[in-house]
Order: sequence, then C-alpha cells, then structure tokens
Amino acid sequence: MARMTNTEILKKYREKLEQSRRWRQEERYDDLWSRLIDLYRGKHHRTDIKEDQLLINIAFATINVISPAVSINHPKIAVNAKRPEDADKAIVTEAIINYWWQHYGCQEQFRRAVKDFLICGHGWVKTGYRYVEEEKAKDETPNFDSYDELTTPGPEGAVESELIIKEDRAFIERVSLFDMYVDPDATSMDDIRWIAQRIRRPLEDVKKDKRYNASARADAAPSHYSKWGQDQFRPRMSTDKDNSYVEVWEWYDIDKNTMSVFCDGSDKFLVSPTKMPFLFGHPYTMIRNYDVPDYFYPMGELEAIEPLQHELNLTRTQMMNHRKRFSRKWLYKETAFDTDGRNALESDEDNVMVPVVSDEGINNVITPMPAVINPPEFYNQSQLISDDIRSVSGLNEYQGGGIPEIRRTATEAAIIQDAANARVSDKLAIVEKSIGECGRRLIMLAQQFMTGEQAIRIVGSEAEPVWLTFDRDYIQGEFDFMVEGGSTQPVNESFRRQMAMQVVDAMAPFAGAGILDMPKLATYVLQYGFGIRGAASFVTQQPMMPVPPQGVGPEGQPPETPGGMPMPSQPLAEPQEMPPTGGMAMPSNIPPEILAQLIAQGAPLPNTQGAM
Repeated sequence: MARMTNTEILKKYREKLEQSRRWRQEERYDDLWSRLIDLYRGKHHRTDIKEDQLLINIAFATINVISPAVSINHPKIAVNAKRPEDADKAIVTEAIINYWWQHYGCQEQFRRAVKDFLICGHGWVKTGYRYVEEEKAKDETPNFDSYDELTTPGPEGAVESELIIKEDRAFIERVSLFDMYVDPDATSMDDIRWIAQRIRRPLEDVKKDKRYNASARADAAPSHYSKWGQDQFRPRMSTDKDNSYVEVWEWYDIDKNTMSVFCDGSDKFLVSPTKMPFLFGHPYTMIRNYDVPDYFYPMGELEAIEPLQHELNLTRTQMMNHRKRFSRKWLYKETAFDTDGRNALESDEDNVMVPVVSDEGINNVITPMPAVINPPEFYNQSQLISDDIRSVSGLNEYQGGGIPEIRRTATEAAIIQDAANARVSDKLAIVEKSIGECGRRLIMLAQQFMTGEQAIRIVGSEAEPVWLTFDRDYIQGEFDFMVEGGSTQPVNESFRRQMAMQVVDAMAPFAGAGILDMPKLATYVLQYGFGIRGAASFVTQQPMMPVPPQGVGPEGQPPETPGGMPMPSQPLAEPQEMPPTGGMAMPSNIPPEILAQLIAQGAPLPNTQGAM
C-alpha cells in the first residue's frame, strides 16, 4: 500500500473534524452546554417580554454548594514508589509536586475545569511543558585602567548577549469544552482514536510564529473576526486585520501515536505529523460527571433540573403578576357623588367624610367589585417545585445553610447528612483521581524535559522553611500519585477539634503502657486539632527510661527460667547505626540532611509494599 502524502492526511483529518462537528450539531451538545451555562449565570429568559419576569436561580446555588465541597482547598498529593530503590526519591517528589500545585497556578486552573464538570457534565485539563528563554545583552562594566579599552570598540563593534531562561516548568490549564473535538464513534476516553483542540489565535501572531512551517503560515486565512471590533453600521462586514483570528488545530492521532498542527486557509501542515512528544500520549485529562451508557458525553448537575428551574421561574412570575392585578375596586353611582365626594372617596387618608348627594340607600350607591381569588394550592406550587429540585439534585436544607421547618433529632439530621454526603463523596473521588493523574503527568514531563536546576521552598510542620535545590535526576523513578482523602474539602474547625479529642480519649488506656510516644501525640493534638504553629515547642521531651539488656535481671543477675534454673547470659550484639531514612538506600545525588529534614517535618515514608 502506497504511503499517504501530507496533503492526503490533512484532507482526511479535516473530514473527521467535519464528522465531529455534524455529530455535535445533530445531538445539540453545543446548544445544551450554552443553555446550562446561561442557567448558571442567570440568563434564563430567552424571550423579550415587556412584562416583569421573576428569576429564582436555584441552579446557581446548587453548583456553588457542591463546588466548594470538592475543590476549595489545595490537595495533599501523596507519592509512593513502585520500586524499593525509588523510595527516597518519592519523598522529594512529593514535596516538589505539592509545591508546584500551590505556586504555579494549578489549583486555579483545575477549579475552573471542576466548574465545567459540574455545570456541563465534563471538564478538560491540558498538561504541557513550557520553556521560554530570552536573549539579553550582557551588562559589562568598562575597564577605566586603559584609555584604549575605554574609547576603542571591539573589532566589529559586536555586543555580547546571553540567554536567560524565563520559564522551565510543567503546567496545567483548563480548556474550554467548546474547543475540544473527539472521535464521534467513541463512547469513552478508552476507545477514542483521535482528539483535537481548537486554538483561536490572532492572524498576525500565526504568521510570525517561527515554530510553524513558513509556507503554511503564509497561507493562513482568517476564520472569523471579533464581533466587538465590527463596524456598528455594517455588522459582520469588518475585515480589519487587527480583529481577525485564525483557528489553529492541535491534532493527536492516537492510533498512529502522532501529533500535528494545521490551520484554516492552508493545505499544508503548520507542524507535520510527528511522534507524540509526551511519554503518556495525548496531554488531555477529561473529568467526567454522570456517565450515560453508550454515550461519550456525560450529564451534569443542571441538565436534570433545567425544566424544573424554568417551571419555578414561571410559577413565581405568575404569582407576582397576580399580586399586581389584585387591587380593591368599587362600583358606585356617578350621580350620587359630587366632585368633593369623589375626591374624598378616592383619597388615601384615613377617617375621611364622603358626602352623598343622592337620596337612594347607601347599598345601592356603592358596592365593592368582586375579585377573583386564586385557590391556596396555587401558592404551594413554588414549594413543591423546590422540593422536586432538591430531590433531583440530592441537596438538602443543611447543605444550603438553611434550617428545616420540621425539627429533627441529632440522629435524624446525621442520617440525612450522610445520605447527602454520599453523592458529594462520589464527586470528591472523581476530583481526587483527576488531580492524581495531573500530578503524575506533571512529574513525567519534568523527568523528560526539565533542564538545569530549580529550587523550591518547603514549609514543614514547625513553619521552618527548607530550601531544596534539585534537578531531574532527583525525581527519576516510577511512582503512584494519590490525593489524601478529603484534603480538597473545606476545613470544619469544630469537627477537627472533636476528632482530635476523640483520638486522645481512644489512646488514654494505652498511655501508661509505654507503647505511645506521648510528646508526638500531644504535638499532633495541638497542631492538627487546634491549628497551633510550632506546637512542638510547647511539649517537653521526656527522657527515655533505660531498658535492661536481654539476659540480665533487675539486680544484674541472670534471670531464672520457669523451672527455676538461671538462664545463661549471652553477649550483647553491638548496636548498628540505622540510616536516617529508615533503612532505605541513599542515592548520591540527594543530600542526607535534606532528606532527614523532609522526614522530620512530616513527610511520610513511601509505601513500597506494592513493589515487593
């Protein structure tokens, strides 16, 4: 079979993109995601009606109850070595990945993807490596010792320059779900054959980007123009180059393990198909919410309550309009009142005398106009709809910060809260798994592309900073990345203190047995239970009691056997000095004092049982 040319490959890729577009259009996915986003931001009414319309945005409240419960705090990523020889490197890797996640903006980008995950049903996170260097002229100090060196330039008047590395790190970023296109025949991320990202860039930037093929970027044509830069008298007619954008496509062929870049207007690749640069394949992580069998795109939190949200808005609008129309009116005989009588009748003042000039009975002169009163059940519809929304979303009054109308016992409230937490725990598990996957990819990218040395600051349990200088040899190895359960949830101070006191009560029977390290237990209670920094300074270290050597009795005599015969004394073996890492092999490139400080400041020893 003849090998396909790049022109034929590009034509094939464009046909697949068109299939994916047609699939999303027929299934109305883009329209659905737009409606759900408008539902969250309060744009519910799509028709222009001059009458007043009420909007009770329960969709906004639903998302903002779940989102902080699963991704408000920085995660605590635990790194465990897959091989015993990488156990010490796992401690350093764990400190590095947690520092990167906190200081490189990973949490902010991931929380934006979590918001997509909750509103629309899925979110996209892209992992990559950014290397930026800048050429800068050297700032050399002139030598005033020689007149010739001061006044005479170099042989050609050239100025020396040096390269300054501005960025050399891995990164993650949230990608809009409208810009991600996948294989339309796929049902999950496990069976997709290709994946592509649309990047809209200014046309001038694409033409100047030297990373692209020169002839391909010269043929690049604008895909669309900014609607905010168009002429107000001639909408959609502007051709200003400053407002023109071109769609650049990053295409990842999973079957062939290649990646390429192309844009609209050119029949050539900006970057020809090459082997994927990343060891883990394509750089996208999909956070999936409620999976639907045999469908690729899952459901979000708002899709099920969308009709109920519109019904609630309609019901409350009808109630408001009915209250506006309900006003007391009177039927009266016009000839029975003169001008003063009508003015007094229409007055808002209290205890006003209304003169009547007619001789007819008062009941025949004026009577109230009968009003149409809606049944009381009409006003209960709002509460019924709100209860339906709570049933579908799985949220209760306690999670929304409200107080239920029915008084419940503490046991009943705990049962209701546990049932609600089951659904939030499902979301939390998905978020933690995705964070662990992103952390794994960040470290793999650093292992592959990192150049030179970097430094990170690690703050231990005693708030003492430790500066660690490392290169990519420090993080070479195979590791498992897991997020400590609940580390991304909001901290409940009262619950944390209660748990700390329960730990003290549970350990009280063992306090006198000598099997607990009481100073460490007291430090844990003060630090994690009450949030006291430098808790170890409040605890006095007790001297260790001398333990009699084996084979020697209390008075220095050999102990007796159960039969009354003295046991023969044995010479004591000389104690062997243990390495500071608990018996782990120390590599030559990690200073022992740095590793010892990391362990002393709370870094747990890696779990290497899986590699045995």
